[in-house]
Amino acid sequence: MTFNQNPEQLVRDQIDKMLQASGWLVQSKKQFNLAAGVGVAREYQTNVGPADYMLFVNKKPVGVIEAKREEEGIHLTVHEDQTEGYAKAKLRLIDNEPLHFAYESTGEVTRFTDYHDPKPRSRPVFTFHRPETFKNWLQEGKSLRTKFLELPALPLTGLRDCQVEAITNLEKSFKQFKPKALVQMATGSGKTFTAITSIYRLLKFTKAKRILFLVDTKNLGEQAEQEFRRYVPQDDNRLFPELYGVTRLTSSFIPGDSQVYISTIQRLYSILKGIEMDERDEEENPAEKSFTKKEPLPVVYNQKVPMEFFDFVVIDECHRSIYNLWKQVLDYFDAFQVGLTATPDNRTFGYFNQNLVCDYGYQKAVQDGVLVPYNVFEIETKITKEGAKIAMGEYVGKREKLTRKQFWQTADEDLTYTQKQLDRDVVNPPHNSPKKEKSPES
Repeated sequence: MTFNQNPEQLVRDQIDKMLQASGWLVQSKKQFNLAAGVGVAREYQTNVGPADYMLFVNKKPVGVIEAKREEEGIHLTVHEDQTEGYAKAKLRLIDNEPLHFAYESTGEVTRFTDYHDPKPRSRPVFTFHRPETFKNWLQEGKSLRTKFLELPALPLTGLRDCQVEAITNLEKSFKQFKPKALVQMATGSGKTFTAITSIYRLLKFTKAKRILFLVDTKNLGEQAEQEFRRYVPQDDNRLFPELYGVTRLTSSFIPGDSQVYISTIQRLYSILKGIEMDERDEEENPAEKSFTKKEPLPVVYNQKVPMEFFDFVVIDECHRSIYNLWKQVLDYFDAFQVGLTATPDNRTFGYFNQNLVCDYGYQKAVQDGVLVPYNVFEIETKITKEGAKIAMGEYVGKREKLTRKQFWQTADEDLTYTQKQLDRDVVNPPHNSPKKEKSPES
């Protein structure tokens, strides 16, 4: 039984489950049938000793997994030389070339190296890549990181200086293989346009398969979709959707034939968890919700959306909703991450590894004439100071807390509210708008 197993066997059991979930057929020592499936994983003898797991795709060896005890998770990188030794070794009964892919894993922590990369280095991954993914990568020949080095110079026509700086430095970051990059651009300086220009170049020149544009409210997703649909590249007179598929996710279904996907982080979380969600739950920034889940449910592997589904994740308003419960959505994907924000804080800088590729704040934008300065005026009204009263018989609009359903009813008595209740329990349109109204709304 499980409690009698030694630590090594417990790790093997967990790795077996992860491999099976990722589409691999795990064979025991007594089994030997490399044609049993597209991807086969099994222990295999090499000229430097037995490898814990050798990965075969269509009967050809492509990768290796070195299993380690759970306590080794904090320094898995120490064992990369051992894994590389197995990757370069000769396999028993097989005339093989050096293997392309390598993992070190404790079943809880896993690191991956692609020897196709110009400067191979390991990175943490949620689980193991699917056999079909390795098959496609091997057919393509060049890895995504290799294609970064072939990005052509950015045409400057139609771009502001700040946008040129952001895209150029972002692509420089990609060429240095940095997994995360932060773009700070003042609101109104063309942040989304900049992101779409970068996305277009990644799709065209690196042949990226899919890119996720992540937002935290439905409204932001709709705005982003409209910007993608009216975007015309600098080197083509066709609209973006005529060149690449754009899909905004509004249900649990994710089509596989688009190149750009727009989604709220809430919906992506629900998709990974395999649960349905109402669009109304996407109307509010989750970081501002007044409630928190008692037990945040962890993201688990989803075969419909494997961790390698996206090559890039672009996160709009990244200072708001990618932390705590929601961070695990980003940790799930084996993808480069690009953060967009006008107002980063220390937490934002920390998450993106201090890799600020563009620093174009409000003051710079004003100096360049991109934005106009503003003045702040504080206006105090009688209602702000003293509150007000809703007379009996007046119609008032109310909203249910859970369903957000709005309904109207008449007040059956005079309702007096204080200044502290204003904009919290009671909304008074004349207070929030220059438009004149006669009666307040509760």
